[in-house]
Amino acid sequence: MSTPADNNEVLSPNAQVTITGRNVEVPEHFADRVKAKLAKIERLDPTLTFFHVELQHEPNPRRADRSDRIQITATGKGHLARAEAKEDSFYAALESALGKMERSLRKVKARRKISRSGHRAPMSVGEATASLVAEAEAAAPEKADPYEDLVEDVRPGQVVRTKQHSATPMTVEDALSEMELVGHDFYLFVNEATSRPSVVYRRHAYDYGLIELAEEDEK
Repeated sequence: MSTPADNNEVLSPNAQVTITGRNVEVPEHFADRVKAKLAKIERLDPTLTFFHVELQHEPNPRRADRSDRIQITATGKGHLARAEAKEDSFYAALESALGKMERSLRKVKARRKISRSGHRAPMSVGEATASLVAEAEAAAPEKADPYEDLVEDVRPGQVVRTKQHSATPMTVEDALSEMELVGHDFYLFVNEATSRPSVVYRRHAYDYGLIELAEEDEK
């Protein structure tokens, strides 16, 4: 028989969780809510070992509907998933970011299942509709201009960010899974089959594209 203490126990994932705030304090009741939500996300991928959740308040009167930002990064064995959302409250941002991460993890799980079986399993109307909605949301451009408040400091045509990327060779299927997990529209990698720098990217509906660099005499 359960005791009152058992009923009040906060649901928490087995993975380690860190929650940080930038320009904002994270109250205990909200941290408990985050952990309970992440416990459900963890069920989609039991290999996840670490969650990092970052909250940031961006005081901008012109963007009050997107002032509260949450980014969730989930780390597993050899892979990483990330989702971000900006809303008018941290509660709304949390639900939005969790929804994005759940869709990504479900798509990767389905892809791995297809890869193992060698053929695509039948898809229900509901699953097909959900997948199309997820594709449309992922392909939609951000409404907010990230440089809106820095107009005077930004000159057109400049490289505003540089990022180094792992060159570990992988298969095309693994690259597609990594792309889905981080929520991007493309993914740069070294093709294990050809040892060439390659890019996978989204096309329409369920289709993807692959670009590979070749030597001049191979064209």
